[in-house]
Amino acid sequence: MSAPQYAEKALASSSSSATHPHHGAEEAVTLNVDPNTLTVADLYDKEKFDLETMDNKLVFQLLQCGPEGLTQAEAEARIHKFGPNRLPEKKINPILQFLSFMWNPLSWVMEAAAIVAIGLSNGQGEAPDWQDFVGIVLLLLGNSCIGYYEERGAGKAVEALMAALAPQCTVKRDGKWETMEAANLVPGDIICIGIGDVVPADSRMVVANNIKIDQAALTGESLPVGKDIGDEVFSGSTVKQGEAEAMVIGTGLNTFFGRAASLVAGANEGMGHLQQVLAKIGNFCIFSIAIFLVAEIFVMYPGFKYRYRRGMNNLLVLLIGGIPIAMPTVLSVTLAIGAKQLAEHKAIVTRISAIEELAGVTILCSDKTGTLTLNELTIKIDAIKQYSDISAEDILLFSAYASRVENQDAIDKSVVESLHDVSLARQGIEVLDFVPFNPVDKRTQVTYRRLADNTVHRASKGMSQIIQELCTRDMTPEVEAQLHADVDMFAQRGLRALAVAEESVPSGTVDGEGTGFRLIGLLPIFDPPRHDTKETIERAIDLGVHVKMITGDQLAIAKETGRDLGMGDTMYKASILNKPDELAGIADSVDELVLRADGFAGVYPEHKYEIVERLQNLGHMVAMTGDGVNDAPALAKANVGVAVADASDAARSAADIVLTEAGLSTIIEAFIHSRIIFQRMRNYAIYTCSVTIRVVTTFSILVFAFKFDFPPFLVLILAIINDGTMMTISTDRVKPSRHPNSWNLKEIFSYAIVYGCYLTLSTLVFFVVIDKTNFFQRHGCKAFTNHNDFSLHSVIYLQVSILSQGLIFVTRSQGFFFTERPSTFLMLAFVVAQLVATFITVYANWGFTHISGAGWHWAGAVWIWDIVWFIPLDFVKFGMAGVIERFAVARSPPTPGEPVTHEQVELARQRTRMSMDAAQSVNRISTIPSRGASYYAPNLHDHVSSRRNFGSRVKQLITKSGKNLTMDGNELRRLQSTQAQAASRVLGGNST
Repeated sequence: MSAPQYAEKALASSSSSATHPHHGAEEAVTLNVDPNTLTVADLYDKEKFDLETMDNKLVFQLLQCGPEGLTQAEAEARIHKFGPNRLPEKKINPILQFLSFMWNPLSWVMEAAAIVAIGLSNGQGEAPDWQDFVGIVLLLLGNSCIGYYEERGAGKAVEALMAALAPQCTVKRDGKWETMEAANLVPGDIICIGIGDVVPADSRMVVANNIKIDQAALTGESLPVGKDIGDEVFSGSTVKQGEAEAMVIGTGLNTFFGRAASLVAGANEGMGHLQQVLAKIGNFCIFSIAIFLVAEIFVMYPGFKYRYRRGMNNLLVLLIGGIPIAMPTVLSVTLAIGAKQLAEHKAIVTRISAIEELAGVTILCSDKTGTLTLNELTIKIDAIKQYSDISAEDILLFSAYASRVENQDAIDKSVVESLHDVSLARQGIEVLDFVPFNPVDKRTQVTYRRLADNTVHRASKGMSQIIQELCTRDMTPEVEAQLHADVDMFAQRGLRALAVAEESVPSGTVDGEGTGFRLIGLLPIFDPPRHDTKETIERAIDLGVHVKMITGDQLAIAKETGRDLGMGDTMYKASILNKPDELAGIADSVDELVLRADGFAGVYPEHKYEIVERLQNLGHMVAMTGDGVNDAPALAKANVGVAVADASDAARSAADIVLTEAGLSTIIEAFIHSRIIFQRMRNYAIYTCSVTIRVVTTFSILVFAFKFDFPPFLVLILAIINDGTMMTISTDRVKPSRHPNSWNLKEIFSYAIVYGCYLTLSTLVFFVVIDKTNFFQRHGCKAFTNHNDFSLHSVIYLQVSILSQGLIFVTRSQGFFFTERPSTFLMLAFVVAQLVATFITVYANWGFTHISGAGWHWAGAVWIWDIVWFIPLDFVKFGMAGVIERFAVARSPPTPGEPVTHEQVELARQRTRMSMDAAQSVNRISTIPSRGASYYAPNLHDHVSSRRNFGSRVKQLITKSGKNLTMDGNELRRLQSTQAQAASRVLGGNST
């Protein structure tokens, strides 16, 4: 559209009317600037133009639009200028993403081994060890390819699932209303919003029809706020009543929340919980290798006077065989496949390492409304109170007459739907006049004609006190007393009371005088629990997860819901958290109160945040479920935030897991599957650390005791075959734990050392029997000429391969290995791998790597030897478990519902300091997290940053000039809800 003609009137002279849209409407408001020359930065510079408070006419002029909206061509042009209605997505370079799999300390050691093989293993008339070099490079590339493929696949799967949840909006384009993705909105668009809609962008009201906006988490107002023409509505707020048309004034980065999010995005990067675990496991392996590397260097060169090349080969054996190079990839694949399995069970994982944290959850904090309950007001029909001869069924009918059947509020909807046939609400009557609910009168009233006898009547419903004052007929002291008693009884049970009255109009006219209202009934209204919630809570308790209700509703309502669901009614008002002096006789400390309580009522967002934080400080891994805007801060603070089905955009963007099926039942499946995934990772961690200890101790001792030089290439083959087999552990069938899981690295390392030493002993005894006796020769096996006979190399290779890989069947089972059947893939992979190893031992004659075929007699002898040594491994496991279990009870966090001692608190804090530090440093803005500074990320990227209160993070930012960032108090309150994430809708990519 053409630019308007602007009068030469200074902005300063029009600012008074521009900042007071409801005054001076008759005064012309114009601008002395040409909108065509304005940049986006100028337009959103509040020192020049405050689009939130300017007169609507000025905003129309600045944005060059009108009530008829934009054309499609104009909108497309503005998309290029203003960008989409979301924060920019950071695209990951595929090449860098692939190479990143080779950029971590474990890979560095293998890369160092490759350099040693090609650059240092030469001289003395021998060529570089190019075979080992090529093998190491192929091993690195293979791991990277597998990890890259799984990561890209999982990333695309999550993006596709989250795209299905993309918010829609109704916008006027080319003069017609159409539905489109909110991301395509541009400033100047005219949008239509109605009941239940989430405002898709910062906007100014153009047409307002009795509209109320729920912006509690944005401004702190507890009740929906009425909006009029010219008022601003913020992205992420929810329409609770009426409908309106609004002009979009800010999208994406140009909303208040978008600007705030861009300031804090990517701040304070750190390492997440799983990355820290991987780092410690990797450091354990590297440290073990380093000790024996140094020992071998001193023994071989100063001690044995080895030639340079001979010693380098033995060092390569430790470098190649000791490093669990596939560990990041195996765990990455395990998590990726786990995420896909959870998606099949209606749980979308938006932060992949949250799967591991979900397995360790000990307390589930759940919002009540919409999560434990249906978020639908319902009449408790069997508890209706009657004050006349009118039946309960007719009381419902009268209340339905006094309700809207279209454009209903929550109460009208509950009343009408309580009828066995909703058509009865208007059947047989003609509505002559209807007075909707308003905050002043606090009741509704209908005047209607009954078609059966052509008589006119009135019915009214509303607050009990208002209806009582309205009633003049049959309102005796006894009836009043009974009404008050019933209302009090309802309140004690957590039920809201809705009184109903009726009167006749003898004149038959709309305004005619009635016979006087008569109280006929009292309706109990409540938000019923979901049909599966009670069972869900029972299953959670069976899994060792304590469930707490965290709700903003009244205490009586919370207690009644708790009793209905069997989760207890030991609940308190959240205000007690800030009043330690009121704890006398209840608890010795706020921490004890929080731990013992079954829930809290009257909760504000800051209370939810504090409750989660206190539970974390007591040593618990906390999951928080919710669906509303006000749940977002606690969802972000919790170790695992879970947004239930139909959750707001704010809740989804703050959560780690988004449920796509109604209710909490899906969370139980998520608990179970996360524990299965955790068990797979734990089993592999014990296995890989054990193999590291086994390799470095076995081959070092063989060098020290027998000057046995094992070929590096055989260790490389061992690593390749092992890595390929271990990839299948990601689909292994394991039993989930009946209790929450946690990474006990001392336990893992203890198991690894014991298993590794046992496997080493099996090889050393085997070597001694071969060297010092003729036991095997008496059974048809050929003799060896010396300690470095090429055939002996093959035999030792097979013995190490079979028993090392067989260890996985012991670590994966909780009882005897044969009582828990492994997955078909794992079993097939093991069989194939060991068949390959057996054929190499029997037939391989590879002079370049100093091996030759040892024949079937030796192969059979090795298999029998390893089977004999494999059987006692289960008893080794049971013995270790008994020793570890003695220390486990003393180190567990305090149990919910029991008193908490100071010693327990301190022990719990020490026990989980690592996980809590990491848990408080997770960035919710990223859906598919990026690697950031973490070298040990499971290769589904986890990008982490400070997980503090969103508003506090912005407030504490230091600008480049060294000045503290400050903002208006109201704006800071809006930030507390982390609505920047809702405004930006970065659910399908990276924002940092």
